[in-house]
Parts: sequence; C-alpha cells; structure tokens
Amino acid sequence: MDFWQRYRAIDARDTRFDGQFYTAVRTTGIYCRPSCPTRTPKAENVTFYETSAAAHDAGYRACKRCLPEAVPGTPAWNLRSDIAGRAMRLINDGVINRDGVEGLASRLGYSSRQLNRILSHELGAGPLSLARASRAQTARTLLVSTQMKLADVAFAAGFSSVRQFNETIGEVFDMTPTALRGTARHHRTPAATTALTLNLPYREPFDPGVFDFLAVRSIPGIEAGTATSYARTLRLPHADARFSVKYDAGAPGRPLILTIGAVDLRDLPSLLSRVRRLLDLDADPVAIDSALETDPRLAPAVKTFPGMRMPGALDPQELLVRAMIGQQITIAAARTALTQLSACGSGSLVPADGLHRLFPTAAQIADAGFSLLRGPQRRIDSVRAAAAAMAAGDLDFGYGDDLASLQSKLLPLPGVGPWTLGYVAMRVLGAPDVFLANDAAVRNGILALDGDRQAAGRQPRQLTPDFTEVGPWRSYATMHLWRAAAMHSRRTPKRQALPAIAAS
Repeated sequence: MDFWQRYRAIDARDTRFDGQFYTAVRTTGIYCRPSCPTRTPKAENVTFYETSAAAHDAGYRACKRCLPEAVPGTPAWNLRSDIAGRAMRLINDGVINRDGVEGLASRLGYSSRQLNRILSHELGAGPLSLARASRAQTARTLLVSTQMKLADVAFAAGFSSVRQFNETIGEVFDMTPTALRGTARHHRTPAATTALTLNLPYREPFDPGVFDFLAVRSIPGIEAGTATSYARTLRLPHADARFSVKYDAGAPGRPLILTIGAVDLRDLPSLLSRVRRLLDLDADPVAIDSALETDPRLAPAVKTFPGMRMPGALDPQELLVRAMIGQQITIAAARTALTQLSACGSGSLVPADGLHRLFPTAAQIADAGFSLLRGPQRRIDSVRAAAAAMAAGDLDFGYGDDLASLQSKLLPLPGVGPWTLGYVAMRVLGAPDVFLANDAAVRNGILALDGDRQAAGRQPRQLTPDFTEVGPWRSYATMHLWRAAAMHSRRTPKRQALPAIAAS
C-alpha cells in the first residue's frame, strides 16, 4: 500500500488494517491503529510505520484511546518469506528472549550486524526493538486480562527486570503498569485458581471450522476438541504446558477465550504466539475471501463459510511425524496409528481434563516408539529415520524457514515427497499459496463442488486445475476443498461416496 491508500484507510477507520501498519502523528507524538476513532490528522502530519517498534524508535507513544497494541498481528509475516518475515516469526516465538540477537541471527544464517541492518531497513527497527515491542504487547495483554502480580507479568512478558518492565511500559504507553491495568474494559474478580484466562484478538469474520479440523485429528490423552473448542498438552522450551481455547459465538464480540492451565511463565510469549498461529488469528480474512470468491468453483463455499482459517502447528517436529504417518491413509486410520504411537510419550504435567500425556519426542519415537506403528515397513523405517535425524540435531527446521530451505531439508528424507513438504509448509510456515494437487481429499472436494454447481444449473467455465486464479491464497482454497470433501462424504450413501479421504 502506498501513502494515500493507507491515508484513505485511516480516514475510513477501516478495522481490516489494524495491526498491518501504524499511524504516527507528528503534532501529538502519538501513534494509533488505522481504525482509531479520533479525528483524522492532516496528511502532512502523518507518518506510517510497518511496526509499532519503528514508531517507538521514532519517539512516538501508543494512543490511550485506540490501544494499538491490542490488535491482531500482521498477516505479512506468513506472506513474506524474506529475512524480515522469517525473523518476525521467530521473534514472536520468543527466540530473542531465550537466545538473544546472536541466536536469532544464527538461525537465519546472518551475523547480528547484518540482521540488524536488514531489519532496520525493511521494518524501521532492529531486532532488539522488535522484541521489546513484542514484550510490551504481551505485558499489556496480561495486565488488562489477568490479576497476575506485576512482577510476574514482567518476567512472563520476557523482561529481564521489573525496572526494565516499568520503563518500557512508561515509554510505550505513557502510563504506569497499574494505570494500564486500569484501562481494562472488563474487570474480572480473582478466582481461586492458578489458570490464566485471556481474550485472543482476531479479524472478523472468523469461521470456527478450524476447531472441527483439529477435533477430528485429535489424539486421545493429548488433545480434545469440539466444534467450538480445542485443548491439549505440549512441550515448550522451559517446561510442559496445557491450554484450552473456546469460541463463544453467542457472546458480545464473539470472543476467543484462551485458558492456560499450566505453563512456565518464561514460555508464555511462545505459547501465545503458537496458539495464534494454530488458529491463524493474524490472517486477513476479507482479503483472502475476496480473492477466493472470484473463482466460481469456490464462491458458494466462501459465501457459506466466510473467514476460513488455515490451522498452524504447535510443534514443527511433531507436525512432520504426523504428516508422514498420515499421508495416503484416511484421517481415522492416521488417528489410530498416532494414538498407538502416543503410548511412548510422557511428561511432567499432572493429569487434568482427560489430558494425561504429551506427544512423544523425536528421541522417544526413534528409540522405541516406532515399534508401536503398524503398516508398511518402509513407512515405519522412514518415520524412525526422520525422528532419529531430528533427535540428533541433523534435521533442524521450524518457523524461521522459508519454502526453499524447508524443501532442501525435507525432500532428501526417505518417505517425504511433495505432498508432505506442502503440508508441512502450510502448517508450520503458514505458507498461503500451497496447493496439494495430488491429495485425494482435494480431488474429492473439486468433484463435490463441481457436482454442486451442476446441480444448481451453473455452466462451468474454463479454469486452471491448480487454482492459480486465486493465488497467493491457494492454501485457503485447499482448506475449502477439504471441507467440501468431508461434507460430501457425510451426506452421501456409502456405496455412492467419493474415494476415501486422505489423512490431510
């Protein structure tokens, strides 16, 4: 977007752009979200910034009226596969808090000086400033959503001291932490529980079908899901954790409520980032749906299910194992196999809400877990080899990769082909333009949608079989096709049903 496109967005107070850029006003020294309800500033007084960190570095403080730190993140970090996008995914996952700038730079293959120069040029702020802004955002969320002690908020957000926490909150928000907590719209009465409850911001519309996707693939004892909720255990860098998310479509604002039952406070920023990635909460659904509905094959589905989300991955290594086991078999068969495999998993969490173990580590699968798998020996050997490589550190991939680096790491593995690579790219990287042409469920979904169009008497037009017309959003087209295939298989008599749906 150029200057005038952004200016028209703030003049219209368009909420779609909240979190995608920030508006700084020289005459007030304040930066706002695009939808800020205050009077539109004169164009000559406005500067637009890609990140709130850039606005901080330029000397601006956050608006107390629109609270620009309380918005969903930018979808650009999944769209962009350059160094800036990869760095932001890792910063949001807490890499700088754990490993410092040097650790972030080494993961990206650059020196810290080179990385600082690249990010300063691309985003207007260096890695430390970007991490500082991320900490401030996490701290604001905890202050207004919980009754945590201020010292606990400071360390949970990633600050190294309470003094640093107080100074940053004062500089960014021009308020003390106590005053910022007082801005909460809904004050909760402290309950006799150690659980944390937070509201997760997102852009409307939101299709809760992502919960169905996770529920049918959930592994008993590790995950539990319904049409509007999802809960699970997982390992984080410092300790094991447990959380649940619930979507309340009947409540004002249709909130997504995250309840964290167990977590090491040092892992809290990472957990929040991964849950947001899991539910694709930083997506721009209006832009995505606008592109998808131009394809007549997808238009009815988009109209029926606006705001489709693409589920992410809480653990990249786990996702690879699940993809390798699930390829070329049905979802039910994959779930059975993964349930058997999960018997070798263990963790330190006290059982609660039916969740009593964790997904096995790569080392546990390589050492003994592979023996629990059934099926072709070639597949079992491939899973064991991949697990052994991950356990030994020879296979290291994650949120900081791009499609090219992921391909170079995964395709040489036995048992990993284009489908596995594409599926992992969709869910780990959030790659928006992956189309799994050879996936059985995708083919079934195309047949189902074509059948619906013919039944409605709509004449087909010449369209590409790989949906290039809707790029760069073909991953979301894939999600619609999977849903269409699943719905068709449920309403079609068994003898007339489409071929078995692959465990995508």
